This record gives sequence, C-alpha cells and structure tokens, in this order.
Amino acid sequence: MIRSALLAALLLVAGPALAEATRYPLTVHSCNREVTFAKAPERALSHDINMTQMMLALGLRTKMVGYSGVSGWKAVTPALRKELDGLPELASKYPSVETLLNANVDFFFAGWDYGMRVGGDLTPQSLAPLGIAVYELTESCAFVMKRPPASLDDTYTDLRNLGRIFDVQARASQLIEQMQQRVASVQQHLPAQRPRVFLYDSGEDRAMTSGRLGMPEALINAAGGRNILDDIEASWTRVNWESVVERNPEVIVIVDYGEITAAQKQQFLEQHPALQSVDAVRNRRFVVIPYVAATPSLENVEAIEAIAKGLHGA
Repeated sequence: MIRSALLAALLLVAGPALAEATRYPLTVHSCNREVTFAKAPERALSHDINMTQMMLALGLRTKMVGYSGVSGWKAVTPALRKELDGLPELASKYPSVETLLNANVDFFFAGWDYGMRVGGDLTPQSLAPLGIAVYELTESCAFVMKRPPASLDDTYTDLRNLGRIFDVQARASQLIEQMQQRVASVQQHLPAQRPRVFLYDSGEDRAMTSGRLGMPEALINAAGGRNILDDIEASWTRVNWESVVERNPEVIVIVDYGEITAAQKQQFLEQHPALQSVDAVRNRRFVVIPYVAATPSLENVEAIEAIAKGLHGA
C-alpha cells in the first residue's frame, strides 16, 4: 500500500515533466471540426470568465491580447479580478468581428452560447477566412452536434487541448491531475443515496437551469446527487415551475452571479407560491456556487466539494 502511494506520488511529479513538446503543424478536434495550427497563437482572446481563467491558469497571459464577456455580467470574483488586473477587457458582453480584427486576434477561445451563437456573426466559419482560429468549449458543442451528457472530461479535454495548442502540456497535465485528485478525495466518502437536485440559475416566469448536456449535470453526479432534469437533452435551458414541483428536488443549487444576489434568489424561491411543497424549500436546503464554478472551469472542483457538503454534510 505504501509502495503504491509512493509510486503514484512520483508519477504525479514526473508526469508533467515528461510531457512532449508540441510538434507543429498541430491538428485538434473542436466540436465537429478539426483545427490546424502552424504555430502557437500569439494574440489570443478568451471569452467569459471560465475560459479566461483556464488561459491564465495555464500561464498564457503573455499570449493574450485580452478577454471579453466578464464585467457585463458581474461574474468576476475578487481573486480573479486581481489576476485580470492589467489585461484589457475588449468587450464587456459580446465581442464583434470588428473587436477581434481591431485587436489583431489570431485565436479565439469561446463556446456556443458563450460568446458565439448558431447563425450569428461570430462563428468559426466566419472567422476562419480572417485568419482567426477558433477553439470551442467542449461542453458547448451540444448546441451544434449530438454528444453524450456533460462530464468532467469536458473540462479536462479543453485543458489538454489548450496545453497542446500553446505548447504548455506540462502545466495542463498538472492542473488536470490536481483536479482529479480532489474529485477522487470527495468521492471516497459519498454514500450510496443520491439526493434529487435542482440547479437554479435565474428566471422568474420560468427557471433557467441545466439539462443533462450542461456542466451542472457532471458536477451534481460527481458530488453524489442526481439532477432532476437528467432526462432533458439540453444544455442551459428554461423549464416551467410545474416541472420542478413535480420532480420535487431535495436540494437546490443556486448559481451566484449578476445583479440579483444569491440571497435574493433564495428568498424568491422560498416565497414562490408554487414551490411551497418542494422538499428543498420546506427544509431550506440550498447550496450556492459561483457562475465560474457552474461552467466548465478549474473551479468545477470547488463546486463539487460545495455540492457534496450540501447534499451529504461532509
């Protein structure tokens, strides 16, 4: 047992150091496309807080001209605000083609419904003729292709591919291994019972939430719960309150971001007339996670730890 633990520790240290350097031209899969890089990008733009965080964690700040889609949603944490200091935000919400051209961007890290929209002006197809390569957030591929339910492998895949694209595989491997170890630590102590969980993002007339194709599905599963909407073939989507009541969640996970605070969201749920019979509301069982942790990011681990504690008390 001691020998196995020692070997695992040695592999953790040695693994990243043994990562091979990228050989260009490099071709990677991005959703239902293949993207080829003649060299590592030098003027990258990341969209949204989660993808920006990945780039910074990989040590790619010097390869970035900036980021977009953060301050417009008030989704930045104090820690990340410090990391972003000095890095320009090129658009507070959605960047335009002109935004990218004016900054001479050569690489755009975004996703479907994370800066890009099907049929919109900003897509891999519209940017390719302009010499701008696009890598799509793996979880978001559900908007443009059929794919299995979201999993933590989606986040690991993005880190691994970014590592290859920018020739920082050692750092990517290290981040992935650290995440995997923390997730494994949580799962060692999970009971067999899987409480019913509803994720509440926002919305009053209808609830913005996540089906089986969004990252919350993976987070709830990893934390030992069951997403009450795990039969919905959708990523981020809206549902009627009747569906929530019918499925009777035992715990509600609130995504904290925007002008409406998590406390205000909880108060809305507690006072909603239709939800008074729901177990989570009756027992006041709420878990709060920040937006960045609810979307594919390094903070997925923090979300899993927080949800597991809320579900199982450990």
